[in-house]
Amino acid sequence: MGIVNIEDELHEQLRKASKVSCRSINAQAAFWIRAGMLCEMNPHMSFQDIVARELREAGVDPALVGTR
Repeated sequence: MGIVNIEDELHEQLRKASKVSCRSINAQAAFWIRAGMLCEMNPHMSFQDIVARELREAGVDPALVGTR
């Protein structure tokens, strides 16, 4: 693990986004970094396609989402 220096305004945006996403600030930053890396590595795919692929690979069953 390391320390990443970021601008104060970006840190503030991370803090706000982490509350909405129910993630820690570090987890939100890690999500954004991973998402950005995956988008750069897969320029032919939309963000939504990348997220769907990652969820499938993690074993998430979309048929169960939203059911009780």
